[in-house]
Amino acid sequence: MTKPKDRLHFLDAIRAFAIIMMLQGHFVHALLADVYRDNSNVVYVIWEYFRGITAPTFFTITGFVFSYLLLKNKEEGVENPRVLKGIKRAVKVILWGYFLRLSLFAIFEGTVNPSFFYVDVLHCIGTSLLLLISIYLIVYQINKTYFLTTLLCLGLVIFLLEPVYSIWNLEFLPKTVANYFTSKNGSVFTLFPWFGYVCFGGFMAGLFLKHKNGPKFYKHAILSLSIVGVLLMFCSSPVLMLLHNVTGVVVFKSVAYNNFLFIRLGNVLILFSVFVLLKDFLTSKILTNIGKRTLSIYILHFFVLYGSWFGLGLNRFFYHQLNVVEIFIGALFFIISISGIVLYYYKHEKDLKSYSYNVVKGIRLKINDLISGLAALLKTNVIIRKYKAIRQTKE
Repeated sequence: MTKPKDRLHFLDAIRAFAIIMMLQGHFVHALLADVYRDNSNVVYVIWEYFRGITAPTFFTITGFVFSYLLLKNKEEGVENPRVLKGIKRAVKVILWGYFLRLSLFAIFEGTVNPSFFYVDVLHCIGTSLLLLISIYLIVYQINKTYFLTTLLCLGLVIFLLEPVYSIWNLEFLPKTVANYFTSKNGSVFTLFPWFGYVCFGGFMAGLFLKHKNGPKFYKHAILSLSIVGVLLMFCSSPVLMLLHNVTGVVVFKSVAYNNFLFIRLGNVLILFSVFVLLKDFLTSKILTNIGKRTLSIYILHFFVLYGSWFGLGLNRFFYHQLNVVEIFIGALFFIISISGIVLYYYKHEKDLKSYSYNVVKGIRLKINDLISGLAALLKTNVIIRKYKAIRQTKE
């Protein structure tokens, strides 16, 4: 477990920022009235652009944090305790991804709702962790120095081949499997290209660990992140077109014309540089705790906003109905209430679990008493009926 003094608070702050952006982004996207979704409105366009940074940030920080903890351990390969912890975490996240999309009404009717099989962000994060662990174990068997190079190359290949796999239908695969690779059946997120961000995050974590004790490391990190981020945002498309002109490879041109992956990666690097710059001011316990509880916050927000198992969320009652003022106030309250409930639960987790246990135990005892009472009453009635039957027979 990471000691408090060694904890990189800016990573928690980035995760907290990403989950807060996700909360407001989902709230606004689900409930803002159509009349206000105006692409000629500067405010709306800016909001939509920054909303687009949320998912790349989530996946990059996931790869960064997990790889950082994985590589920081002195034990290597299967002996590394982070391997087993990572597998357990990944499976838990994937299962929650399916549970949140389950409809109890469909189950009562003897079916499973089609959306249950759609792949969303939790499925992708969990599967990405399993892939990251697999790559780690395979590469460490060959040569551990290749791990970071492998992640960097994988990230580049995944981004560059986006025009190829984005048109896949994969009809020959079972839909449950195909949904991890194609959005044609309704999946919200797919493993590619999002695993690419996880790879880049893992690569960054390796560089961070390798150089973090060097002189003026943070100054160099801020400068490097900023420069690479700006280059990706403004120069990646011209470079891709240049590669197309030199090599004649069409995929470079296709990526250049729809270059959202490298540009978004540039956005993420700029965001990282800002948080690293402000790292000494980002030690708030609230930020740290929000960053540590992103899964719980995501789960709770899914129930409240989308209704999950029962379909009775805010989305059902206010879908595309709120005006700007209502959206602003509602999103603020949504962020505070969801985060507050989760933080309150973990702060008083032992007491709440103890109270819940006592309540359940009390209910169980009352049910047992009720059953015992009913059994005694039925037994008494049976005895009385038998007694009456014997008397009637004698008479």
